[in-house]
Amino acid sequence: QVQLVESGGGLVQPGGSLRLSCAASGSIFSINAMGWYRQAPGKQRELVARVTRDDSTTYVNSVKGRFTISRDYAQNTVDLQMNSLKPEDTAVYYCNADIWLVNGPLAYFWGQGTQVTVSS
Repeated sequence: QVQLVESGGGLVQPGGSLRLSCAASGSIFSINAMGWYRQAPGKQRELVARVTRDDSTTYVNSVKGRFTISRDYAQNTVDLQMNSLKPEDTAVYYCNADIWLVNGPLAYFWGQGTQVTVSS
């Protein structure tokens, strides 16, 4: 039906950068919003950044000024540029999208997750 495929996670030293990418494919009519969530061990999943169709962005306070979310509407992709990474950014990062399906309702989809580890 719809797939969200993430890439770009890995191991980075504190102060380093990573770029996560997510591509949506399948029976997509249009995409309302796309975003990134993360879940660290023993913690609840939290919103990291989100961008709506009118390019309105939301960031969790802890990443403001360090992370930037961007969308490519033609390619149905969303990227998360992460700079000045800290050990507390270590988590599994999940892509999320609110999608109007072809001949169907608005539905919510998740990617499989990509591990980001910030450690020296």
